[in-house]
Amino acid sequence: MSTAPELFSAAPEMLIRQMRPLDVADVVAIEHASYQFPWSEGIFRDCLRVGYLCRVVTVGQVLMGYGVMSTGAGEAHILNLCVGENFRCRGIGRHLMFALIERAAAAGVNEAFLEVRPSNTAAIRLYQSMGFVQLGMRRGYYQAAVGREDAAVLRLRIGAGTRVPGAAPATQP
Repeated sequence: MSTAPELFSAAPEMLIRQMRPLDVADVVAIEHASYQFPWSEGIFRDCLRVGYLCRVVTVGQVLMGYGVMSTGAGEAHILNLCVGENFRCRGIGRHLMFALIERAAAAGVNEAFLEVRPSNTAAIRLYQSMGFVQLGMRRGYYQAAVGREDAAVLRLRIGAGTRVPGAAPATQP
């Protein structure tokens, strides 16, 4: 198995593409390795079935991360965004978020929302660096080892023609 640095130096360019049903096993493996209370395979399959925007990030044949977003009524809701542990802190999550936001803007979305655990400070720093601002808290939103954990609710104002700054990787619809 290649290590992350070897993968980046020897593999083709990073690609963000539509998630396929065959990707779900790899997506679920990353999800289960990343979260104490992960989404199930059925949830990911339902997201594909109902037509949510589901994207994966790959280099060669290696799936490194994924994102799931719903849109409607002029809003986008980023439901899940995760990068495998071996590939974190390399800008992959930022590129993936850029791709989701650009698709939302192209669809005429005015605002994007997401929830994040206050304990997930790395994710909060990423989202804030991209212009998300905290609107409030959802009390007891997440399951926790003991009881429930609140969720910070974040919003990004966007619109048609929005170009998210930064170098974006090659994407496919």
